[in-house]
Amino acid sequence: MHSFVFMTDLACDIDPKLLSKWGVEYIPLSFYFDDEPEKEYFSDSYPMKEFYSEVRGGRVAKTSAVSRERFSNAFRKYLDDGKDIFYLAFSSGLSSTYNNSVTAAGEVLRDYPDRRILVSDTRSASSGMGLLVYLVNQKIKNGAGIDEAFEYAEELRFRLCHWFTVDDLKYLRRGGRVSAAAAFFGGVLSIKPVLHMDDPGHLIPMMKVPGRRNSLNKMADKFGELCVDKTGGTVFISHGDCENDALQLASILKERYGTEVDLISMIGPVIGAHSGPGTLALFFEGSER
Repeated sequence: MHSFVFMTDLACDIDPKLLSKWGVEYIPLSFYFDDEPEKEYFSDSYPMKEFYSEVRGGRVAKTSAVSRERFSNAFRKYLDDGKDIFYLAFSSGLSSTYNNSVTAAGEVLRDYPDRRILVSDTRSASSGMGLLVYLVNQKIKNGAGIDEAFEYAEELRFRLCHWFTVDDLKYLRRGGRVSAAAAFFGGVLSIKPVLHMDDPGHLIPMMKVPGRRNSLNKMADKFGELCVDKTGGTVFISHGDCENDALQLASILKERYGTEVDLISMIGPVIGAHSGPGTLALFFEGSER
């Protein structure tokens, strides 16, 4: 029986140093600024504070999926070492990264007929995907083999709740997530959308509330409604360079439910390019998404 490598991509918004500590391999994602399309940057090496400063200054960041060639090179490295691969991929509802990885795996395995590559479409993003990586990795550390880990991920992904709000609707409008009219009137009226991710892995607007504080309270309301273990479950928060708001949300959860947030992380450039500075997201295991 071959040992296997557990890997993901950095759409999970978990610090690469922390992934290494967990023993999880990763493949970075790339982006560029539209005023310098010839310069490709990678999400594991570009300073995130600098990224958000650039975006706030007006630069427009664009992203691209991981290519089949990059996947092939990454997969071959592990297969050459005699290992099978289990890869948790960025939601197919938001990126072609998953589809590219499946195609690359099929092509590569022609040269390694005795090896296996299992790819799971997380239907998740940011630290919701990171939460799935963490929980599956815990299962592996407790002795799960590649098939058991894969089956666990496939089932768990539909119970990981993603609730988030944004500070400025223009980034979601640019990506086609809200209409131009909604973005304009939202900005004028200081309306903040609260969104979640559905089972196919798409971002779905759920409600609009006046003001930032109200949007945080609505996210906390959904946590109270859906979370299956408010004091013992694993809870992650991610933010687009708005750490104080992340700490405020963690404080609300603590005061209301006695919840301890396990990880607060910054949203990386690839997700941040589409959600913008000021995005705040809450992730937990729920009775449903």
